[in-house]
Amino acid sequence: MKNNHLIFTCLLLLLFSCNTATETKEEKEEVGAYTIEQFMDVEAINGSSFSPDESKVMINSNVSGIFNAYEINLATGEKKQVTNSEDDAIFSQGYFPEDERFLFTSDNGGDEITHIYIEGPDGSRQDIIQDSTAKASFGGWNHDRTHFYYVSNSRDPQYFDMYQVNVASEAEGNISNEKLVYKNENGFNPQSISRDGRYIALVESITTSNQNMYLLDTETGERKLLTPHEEAIQYSPQYFSPDGTQLIYLTNEDDEFMYLKTYDIASGETEVLQKEDWDIWYSYLSHNGTYRVTAVNADSRTEIQILNTGTGELVEIRDLPEGDITSVNISDSERLMTFYASSSKSPNNLYLYNFETGDLRKLTDTMNDEINPDDLVKGEVIRYKSFDGMEIPALLYKPKMASADTKVPALLWIHGGPGGQTRLNYSAGMQYLLNHGYAILAVNNRGSSGYGKTFYQADDQKHGDEDLRDCVESKKYLASLDYIDSEKIGIMGGSYGGYMVMAALAFQPEEFDVGVNLFGVTNWLRTLKSIPPWWGSFKDALYKEMGDPYADSVKLYNKSPLFHADQITKPFIVLQGSNDPRVLKVESDEIVEAARENGVPVEYVLFEDEGHGFVKKENNIESFQKILQFLDEYLKKEQPVAAE
Repeated sequence: MKNNHLIFTCLLLLLFSCNTATETKEEKEEVGAYTIEQFMDVEAINGSSFSPDESKVMINSNVSGIFNAYEINLATGEKKQVTNSEDDAIFSQGYFPEDERFLFTSDNGGDEITHIYIEGPDGSRQDIIQDSTAKASFGGWNHDRTHFYYVSNSRDPQYFDMYQVNVASEAEGNISNEKLVYKNENGFNPQSISRDGRYIALVESITTSNQNMYLLDTETGERKLLTPHEEAIQYSPQYFSPDGTQLIYLTNEDDEFMYLKTYDIASGETEVLQKEDWDIWYSYLSHNGTYRVTAVNADSRTEIQILNTGTGELVEIRDLPEGDITSVNISDSERLMTFYASSSKSPNNLYLYNFETGDLRKLTDTMNDEINPDDLVKGEVIRYKSFDGMEIPALLYKPKMASADTKVPALLWIHGGPGGQTRLNYSAGMQYLLNHGYAILAVNNRGSSGYGKTFYQADDQKHGDEDLRDCVESKKYLASLDYIDSEKIGIMGGSYGGYMVMAALAFQPEEFDVGVNLFGVTNWLRTLKSIPPWWGSFKDALYKEMGDPYADSVKLYNKSPLFHADQITKPFIVLQGSNDPRVLKVESDEIVEAARENGVPVEYVLFEDEGHGFVKKENNIESFQKILQFLDEYLKKEQPVAAE
């Protein structure tokens, strides 16, 4: 949720997919805009893992219409599809250490019941999770590559136990000797394990901004609290030193931002390892410990530092692409490194760096050749003062055709979470709307991550109130821009951002002209009572931030848009996945029905084969096709309008 989790999945994660909308070739020529097909031909990719001989890299791509695994030959650049799913997204997790087998994860239609599979070069496939109702996450390989770890809630739906799977040779079979290495009976979640497997670092979530960190000695069975404290402090284990004598972790103890500290296991002494002016997101060592990779969340973009631990000097990479550098992966030989680079105008591309030669090579080109990058819009970080003087960061995107003489409508873009952050990454959906004449202000309202713990905690127990007022205040900033038609401003968001959309329409009914709600919460009483069982260990922390549906029922009733739908007067569109386990389909069903009873224009788009966020290209096409049509009818109308 509001912590960073390196090895295992974090909660309440929202990703806007590459979503767009449709029009004919004739319309494109008339308005100078790109078609949905052109934007959807911008390939989405992620992940990277080296083959055992480091001659190939495996990635995930949606070029087939849904995510599948692909290999890139590092010598030739040739890309080869290695899985062929047509229904459920596949995300590769890496090769086996000595052969061509690989691991991947997949669920069923977005239900988030993720399983882990082994696939052989002959296409044979094995699901290592025997319980069909259990959810599992891949936990990485041990240092010697003799076994890998995963966590699963098969034993108890509320808690994730850690398992070790020893690797048999391909001739002997896929896996052998699965062993339970940590039984989670109290919600203490495993975050990192020492190279020899003796120590496991555990985290207990007290609230979303307050954790305890424990050290489990698997030889003695002793579990030791490392972080006794009273005020709200975050702790996040990152890795153990190669010799197993120290635990390196992140904390914001006595500081606004997360920084690196070391804990000496023998003496119990701690020491600051690295501080920055922003949150450090994560840090890890390369296989042999030669390099320490550290990611810094620097004002909505990621900065990567690669430290040579022997010399103490940072590695300088010539011709490093501009923008966000993410997913740094150093090969086991420590000779090669891959990473992704993107910006608000450039989609993710994979790069290969050679430490020995200093050569940098781009491995992918995901932009559609038919789209001129000069036609895309670069995001600008701005700040405005909210109702109480708090400074709110936001990302402003100005359409190419906008000017003082040609005013355009605008949309607020509200991220998910709570506690998320909109960043200067490429979004095909956002660029598509910009290309069709809509200005966008992506608001990182109070409660967003990345701006210090005071800002982060400022929305606790105040959701749908002060964070919403931040969004309302953003209209004043937009109205100050001479190219914005201040009479035509809508609000759009997904997940918690979708809740903010409906809260705005219900509780501030005259502020926004339209709403675009992607799978947003509308009834907090039901949502908090029906959270997925695998959130069990985080339930109390979530209740302390959002409110307890039993003890705080009146407050949650009052902030739930469903019970105030009679106040909604402006048109809105809802997009929902039937298999969503976080925001149930009934949330969208009921708000649509309630608003329609009041005569409010409402459009409802339901996908039977999606969950919380849409992964299929055809569904993303339809999503933004419907969104653009809705905005053109109810917000843009005769826009753009000439200034008086």
